[in-house]
Amino acid sequence: MITLSAEAASVLTGSYRLRVAVESWLGEQLLAEDVPVASASEDVDRSLRVPERIALTVPRHDRGTSWSPVTDDHPLAASGQRLRVQLGVDLGGGTTEWIQRGWFVVQESTADGDAVTVEAVGMLALVDEARLVSPFQPSGSLVSTLRGLVEPALTVVVDPALADRSVPAGVNYDEDRLGAVMELLDAWPADAAVTEDGYLFVSPATPSTTPVLTLTDGAGGTVVTTAGKSTRDGAFNVVVARGVAADGGQIQGVAYDRFGPKAIGGEFNPLPVPFFYASPLLTTVAQCTAAAETVLARRRRTTARQFTVRTVPHPGLQAGDTVAVTADEYTGLCVVETLSLPYTAGGGPQTLTVRSLT
Repeated sequence: MITLSAEAASVLTGSYRLRVAVESWLGEQLLAEDVPVASASEDVDRSLRVPERIALTVPRHDRGTSWSPVTDDHPLAASGQRLRVQLGVDLGGGTTEWIQRGWFVVQESTADGDAVTVEAVGMLALVDEARLVSPFQPSGSLVSTLRGLVEPALTVVVDPALADRSVPAGVNYDEDRLGAVMELLDAWPADAAVTEDGYLFVSPATPSTTPVLTLTDGAGGTVVTTAGKSTRDGAFNVVVARGVAADGGQIQGVAYDRFGPKAIGGEFNPLPVPFFYASPLLTTVAQCTAAAETVLARRRRTTARQFTVRTVPHPGLQAGDTVAVTADEYTGLCVVETLSLPYTAGGGPQTLTVRSLT
């Protein structure tokens, strides 16, 4: 979660006014410090390769300026322009607390009538579209390989809790740069997300069990409605991760889902339901087992109990945050998988998809 002051957090429990400020940058050059915004929203989905997407509606003419992207260096052109989005919480008395929501790459801008519609995407789009021109053969460690794949599009920051290790000889990545990044993270095992400051932060692939926020429909609560969903599509209760040892022999590690409604040997299916994962970055049984545990946790996440929550917009909440949900139909810890956040008045409530951690 993006950090807010205690005063702002208190304001968010009731009715408040949310402001939005958008800057446009091209490299180190500030093209516009105050893009006029008529309406705006953000959507995030952790299951997508590039999770973040924002949509803006801008008046075509404002304060003597044309916001139609007619030149390559226009603030809303899609020639490398990046939008810095800040949200402000009105504290009353003329005071606004501003927080940075993130950096986004302009994907498309279209002038139509009196308005310009702008679509911008998360910074991982720079890595996703940058296919490898020639095979990439890493020769250093996991950290140096990740940096070689991502930088200078994104600066990599690694949590000190993660242990680095050498990449085995013979590893080769062909065209899919972002796919190589995702394979590396699974084999580490680690997770990565672009921060509100535009860095790629790499951390252990273990969800926190400490909630950053309580969503409740009780007294003083902010939840509007909750609705549940359950599926067995894509569910597995065993993950087999395979690699290659230093002597060339195949090795593997296995992780079993032993708890919960889809546990192995339970009523979900009395037989094992395996998912197979392989990576040349795995060179020991311990590495295979750790990778299997990480992939299993992700697979469990996709089929865990799912709830749709509609709540008063919270500008600090992010996908991947752990929240406590207390409602008539469910109480427990959940992880935010998707969110839709209106930036402007009239956008309605914030919609979250959360999945149970239990």
